[in-house]
Amino acid sequence: WERILEWDVALFKKINSDWANSVFDAVLPLLRNPYHWAPLYIFIIVFTLLNFKVRGLWWVVFFLATVALCDITGARFFKENIERIRPCNLPELADSLRLLVPCPSGFGFTSNHAANHFGMSVFFFITFRHLFKKWTWLIFTWPIMIGYAQVYVGVHFPGDIAGGALLGLIYGSFTGWVFNKQFGRLTRTSEQEAMA
Repeated sequence: WERILEWDVALFKKINSDWANSVFDAVLPLLRNPYHWAPLYIFIIVFTLLNFKVRGLWWVVFFLATVALCDITGARFFKENIERIRPCNLPELADSLRLLVPCPSGFGFTSNHAANHFGMSVFFFITFRHLFKKWTWLIFTWPIMIGYAQVYVGVHFPGDIAGGALLGLIYGSFTGWVFNKQFGRLTRTSEQEAMA
């Protein structure tokens, strides 16, 4: 376990310092900000409601439930019990750490950013892959970029991101499976098909 933690810290230093560049310094702090992703969230919700009516409304409920489950479990169960200190709050990293955003006061494991975004992405993938086919895989670039940004700006270790990603994978898979089992595949309504 100690060896794994050593690798985690070493990888953090690589991402946060050794692989740093001016472009990432400008872009990644913005990328991790949830307000900059708000238009995507709104588009997904509006698109689903307009195209799938009542099923779309239930899809939104499950989508939001996925986020809530990831967020509550990460914050209340993992962070409050494991109490892993964030890299930006560790005195032994103070001399080498590049902190590009304000350092949060809470604990780091698991990353709620990673859990929430991976949960949303997995849920989206499971419920929409029959419509978007191979293009559905592109949804995972979203949480991967956000997870990388969290390490790059200095607020999470890679292990925090991996733990959050796993949590999101579990919840997103569960809610996606339940939605598909309960409501079936999302398809256009009969009225839309008649107009096509």
